[in-house]
Amino acid sequence: MVVVSGPPGTGKTTLAHRVAAAIGCPAICRDEIKEGMAHATPGFVPGPADPLTMRTLSTFFDVIGLLVGRGTTIVAEAAFQDRIWSPGLTPLLARADLRILYCTTAADVALNRINARTTDNPNRGAHEDAQIPDDARLRTHTAFEPITLPAPTLTIDTSNGYNPPLPEILAFLSRGT
Repeated sequence: MVVVSGPPGTGKTTLAHRVAAAIGCPAICRDEIKEGMAHATPGFVPGPADPLTMRTLSTFFDVIGLLVGRGTTIVAEAAFQDRIWSPGLTPLLARADLRILYCTTAADVALNRINARTTDNPNRGAHEDAQIPDDARLRTHTAFEPITLPAPTLTIDTSNGYNPPLPEILAFLSRGT
């Protein structure tokens, strides 16, 4: 199981899909699950801790648990901090060989990406992106708590492509160190 984590706007979803395609496995992305739920919920209005956010959390961990339990290699991606990831992943550690990819970029780069996707991607209407002021986003970015589980972890700077580059990321996933 590959987990792609990091603050919002650090390129996690794009990396998750690229890694999943390279490995040949599904990418399970928290935001995509919520977007699918929003399509099936007429009149949905996003907000912090809205009912779909809470359902999305349990659905995300149910899906990855089911796939890992059935012996499926997966890439799981979300902007969860350690306080969400660790309780959700701990029950899977006995069944999965966990690798963590931690995405980083400068706070202003992340903020620009968030603002661009809010404007350019109609599916982002399922999220409260537009309701969170820039100063709150910057505070969240700098205070983000990475996953602390005992698993091989690679930090990737996504400011301009990937550093280390994708071939090195895939090599890390193969060897796990």
